[in-house]
Amino acid sequence: NRQAIVDRGMEGQAIPSGQLVSEKLFGHVPGLKADAYDVDGAKKLLTEAGYPDGFNITIHGPSGRYVNDEKIVQAVAQMLTRIGIVSKVETAPMGPYSARASKQEFSFFMVGWGASTGEASSPLRSLLATFNRDKGLGAVNWGRYGNVKVDYLIEQALQQVNDDNRLFMLQEATKLSMQDLGLMPVHFQFTIWATKKNVAYTPRT
Repeated sequence: NRQAIVDRGMEGQAIPSGQLVSEKLFGHVPGLKADAYDVDGAKKLLTEAGYPDGFNITIHGPSGRYVNDEKIVQAVAQMLTRIGIVSKVETAPMGPYSARASKQEFSFFMVGWGASTGEASSPLRSLLATFNRDKGLGAVNWGRYGNVKVDYLIEQALQQVNDDNRLFMLQEATKLSMQDLGLMPVHFQFTIWATKKNVAYTPRT
């Protein structure tokens, strides 16, 4: 329930997300939204998958790295437990947490990402490209998601100088990886500034 996480966990200072970058950034896919919150539908899918009584997992997350990170992980655990996926939570400071996550020690975990390039190539390249140390791809693909079509689109997009072509490739790679549930975006958090009345500041995207 992304909206509940935004409303309660983030106190309204975010928007629910079903993709990698917001509409302000290059590579955003218009109309691509997250699946609706549906407890009955989720229970039905579990039964169809052969888990009518659910199962147990541990959700791992960082503590003090992202805004309300522990609170968000706890909320996700409660939502999954409600449908039968009984979820325990373990959090740790980002240093030891990321060290363990990079060794694939976690099955279900939280990570945040800022698109420093200003486009979807940043999260695609780091979070969803198949891990390849030589190519510098998938550095934070800790779940080891992989799709050869997504990889092809990402690598081609990174070489494109034509904006229209690059946009199409980034959008297609995003759509494919979201269909695969390569990761599940939760929200885009707002950045908040506080200034004096005599200070004017225009933030960068």
